[in-house]
Amino acid sequence: MASLAPPASIPEKFTLPTLPEVPGADPKRFIADAFKVAAAQIVADAFEEKIEKIYPAVEMGKKGTDLSIPIVRFKKGKPADLEVWAKKVIDNFKPSVFLSKASSPDNKFLYFQFNQESFTYHLLRQITLTAEAAANEPSNPTLAYGTTNEGAGKHLVVDFSSPNIAKPFHAGHLRSTIIGTVISNLYEANGWRVTRLNYLGDWGTQYGLLSVGFDKYGSEEELLADPIQHLFKVYVKINEARAQQKERIDAGETISDEESIHAQAKRVFRAMEDGEPQAIAQWARFRDLSIEKLKLTYEKLNVHFDVYWGESQVSPESMQRAIDICEEKGLTCEDRGALLVDLTKFKMDRAIIRKADGTTIYLTRDLGGAFDKYQKYKFDKHIYVVQAAQSLHFRQLFKTLELMGEEFAGKLEHVTFGLVKGMSTRKGTVVFLEDMIEEATETMHEQMRSNEAKYAQVEDPEGTSAIIGTTAVKIQDMAGRRINDYDFDIKRCTSFEGDFGPFIQYSHVRLCSVQRKNPNVHLATSVNEIDVHLLNEPKINEILYHIALYPTAVRNAYLQSEPSQLVTWCFKLSHLVGAAWETVKVAGAEEETAKARLFLYIQTREVLANAMKLLSLTPIERM
Repeated sequence: MASLAPPASIPEKFTLPTLPEVPGADPKRFIADAFKVAAAQIVADAFEEKIEKIYPAVEMGKKGTDLSIPIVRFKKGKPADLEVWAKKVIDNFKPSVFLSKASSPDNKFLYFQFNQESFTYHLLRQITLTAEAAANEPSNPTLAYGTTNEGAGKHLVVDFSSPNIAKPFHAGHLRSTIIGTVISNLYEANGWRVTRLNYLGDWGTQYGLLSVGFDKYGSEEELLADPIQHLFKVYVKINEARAQQKERIDAGETISDEESIHAQAKRVFRAMEDGEPQAIAQWARFRDLSIEKLKLTYEKLNVHFDVYWGESQVSPESMQRAIDICEEKGLTCEDRGALLVDLTKFKMDRAIIRKADGTTIYLTRDLGGAFDKYQKYKFDKHIYVVQAAQSLHFRQLFKTLELMGEEFAGKLEHVTFGLVKGMSTRKGTVVFLEDMIEEATETMHEQMRSNEAKYAQVEDPEGTSAIIGTTAVKIQDMAGRRINDYDFDIKRCTSFEGDFGPFIQYSHVRLCSVQRKNPNVHLATSVNEIDVHLLNEPKINEILYHIALYPTAVRNAYLQSEPSQLVTWCFKLSHLVGAAWETVKVAGAEEETAKARLFLYIQTREVLANAMKLLSLTPIERM
């Protein structure tokens, strides 16, 4: 039993009595939990049940009231019987610092209303205290409002983005990049140590083909100017040449092994696998130049990685170890010289782990790579953020590791996502991320320029439009559930009308503008400096109630690896702020009322900014 806060810092009328400690409740971080515990205690006493049983049934936001508890979850019988139990709670209810009213008009649920002044006071107090703590220790993401430290001591490795070197960043990699970044942020906000790992597609026969192509079509000058775009053009050209050779062969022409592009590519890759210095040197140069270019793209997205790894970094010893274990455990079979793991009895088909020519394949490298990563990081969990189309591959990978007896097999998770479709822009079909961001940035810059007065006040309009454009692209990606496909539409995602990224930024800008537009209003630094009674208006209460639900949105997003939970919360708050904007004004209000409202809007801005940062967005102050 512990007090929720030092009583000396809280006015007597808002002092909270000691509450029982209940599993799942954390009032010191989420003050709404204290009010839920108080309601659970009332029902537990009336029903003669343990509070630990009642508390999980207490819900916020259901049935249009502050708190609700279903009677039928604990008591059975006819409606008349349920009415008896409801009446028992209501008759014994006494208003408190937690709750002002209890009712049950349907005798199915018990409804409780907050003591609004007390709720407002403690919620705003908690936000300001956590904001102060976070500002004093900015490197600790578990201090902000809505976070926990439940993952303290645990290590997560997140494998995401994973573009192929020498190819432009495709829109399909955008989803993995955004989702992986948000997952990483959410785990860090809940106390985990996170290693962000970019597992590059940097190995395989295609790099032998690229090497052959560069020898034929490459330009040193173009390579240094824009390595990814140039290598991509080379790759397209050599593929076209290989296709033409195939047409000649299909027509009956004989192509020598020396002339065959396919055979040349296989020889180069074989040399790479054998560690031949010249083959490795050229490949490593392509890789290093591509990574430097990728870093610039990630910087635009407000994304960073701790490790740039890749298929090439998997040790040959670990891959051979995986093959040996599979053979020793009788998991393999042969087919035309290739070695396969037979997973047919698990309804997963057979999967190649060594090709007929002795070279490795994706599964081999993932088997060895998982072992290498566990040896290095000793992770408690490893998440792969990869498109749903690869689900079979990961099922095969996880099952094979399980059958091999790897101790970490149960610590792996595949977080899937749907396709980006359409890619419609004003310029036609856009596939590459650079094009998407450029188009969104230009669109936002044009819209900002349409209001000359506001545009003149923005210190860096080009940088600001880039942030808003990136926000637009990201939010369109995260607005729906990650498993769903979505149609990319530059016109819709850059709109200020409706639930799109710019609307969230605009709401944050609005909240920032209140303080600028009211320089003569006293800026309270503590909730003790304002009269919370002056905030007792329906539209304000709706904002406060939604802010109280923020920790739940963060937790759901964290547990489900679902960014859309947070995006939905941001949209709802933005709408609530918009609804209050014209009537709950600071300007023109009586002095104490103006002070209280300004304090409210500043704390609202604080929480919205926290949510935006978790979503990897950069909150801006003017636009």
